Amino acid sequence: MTVIQLGTIEARFAEMIWEKEPVTTSELVKLAEKTFQWKRTTTHTVIKRLCEKGLFQNQKGTVTALISRTQFASMQSRTFVEDTFGGSLPAFLAAFTQNSALTPKEAEELHRIIDQAKEE
Repeated sequence: MTVIQLGTIEARFAEMIWEKEPVTTSELVKLAEKTFQWKRTTTHTVIKRLCEKGLFQNQKGTVTALISRTQFASMQSRTFVEDTFGGSLPAFLAAFTQNSALTPKEAEELHRIIDQAKEE
């Protein structure tokens, strides 16, 4: 599994791209100037960096995702569980619920997800 690490600003910029895609680099320059007070060159540098990391592609001035927001979140979640809990999902859930109980609705949803994910 490829690990893509983003800094805080890169992650915020990636969220902007996912929200607006497909989006032109010109539009991203305007949005980044307004949101982050970036110069045009900074925006182009960050676009290039995110493309090099394999998250997006820039074809003829239009930026689109190679990895969806959901796919990226899944990759990050798996990496966190692997790094922090030795890959043990039960250990993660035990830690997650240690100081707060699940609501019946949350428990039901988790049961549904587990049932769907079971290997046959």
